[in-house]
Amino acid sequence: MAIETRNKRSATFSMASMSDLVFLLLIFFMLTSTLVAPNAIKLLLPQSKSKTLAKQTVTVYINDKFDYFIDETQVNEDDLENGIGNKLAGDMDGSVVLRADQSVPVQYVVNVIDAVNNINKRYDTKHKVILATRPK
Repeated sequence: MAIETRNKRSATFSMASMSDLVFLLLIFFMLTSTLVAPNAIKLLLPQSKSKTLAKQTVTVYINDKFDYFIDETQVNEDDLENGIGNKLAGDMDGSVVLRADQSVPVQYVVNVIDAVNNINKRYDTKHKVILATRPK
């Protein structure tokens, strides 16, 4: 008489745990992608065809209400030069990226450029201002 085993091995693979894992990964990536905000200050940048890439040291924002922000910290026009100077301290040739809304008058842009030029004169540095744009 031959002895047979009651437990037979199955060569199939259960996909139930795999679908749970994929679902959890999908939820994780959806939640983490919404937490990343590259520009916390909403602006409509002017359009341009040119592309300039530079090492970004400081970012200055000017929104549609003509408020100045240095790296997302609001400053008034009088403290603009001191705020940029504190961020550029120790750098000899840093870049100030200016992200101005397209409705901002040119005078507000010139105020930022003047502040950087005054810092360059005072500390004998070579900082430059780059105007951020969006592609056409």
